[in-house]
Amino acid sequence: MFGQIILTLVSLLTGIGPFIADFNKTHVYNPRWPPHAKFHNGQTMSLGLLLGLLTLYYTWRLPSDGSVSSIDSLFTAAITGSIYWLAGMSASFYPGSLAIDPEFGTGFPQLPLFAGAAVGSWVAYILETF
Repeated sequence: MFGQIILTLVSLLTGIGPFIADFNKTHVYNPRWPPHAKFHNGQTMSLGLLLGLLTLYYTWRLPSDGSVSSIDSLFTAAITGSIYWLAGMSASFYPGSLAIDPEFGTGFPQLPLFAGAAVGSWVAYILETF
């Protein structure tokens, strides 16, 4: 059950976190951002919401007909719970990429948060299945 609680927290962070972090003057309301950059930011926020909902669904899904085990569901929850965060970590490798625009300072250190959420999904899976 502790693993399911961790996955639930990861799903909430994945679904709500991007809106908290980005729906402000640094991203969505940043007049210096071109419309296409805002489009991709919206895409990313919506992806987080959808992955968060999927993670929550698979975390608590109960097998109804015996064809899907709870272990398979938790494995899927760990995958969907880590995808957004792994993609966020990979963003650092794109040319000219920074975690925060210099005009807004250094900001919150995102890499530890992203790594923690990604790893947390798999720790939760291990706690529930072994």
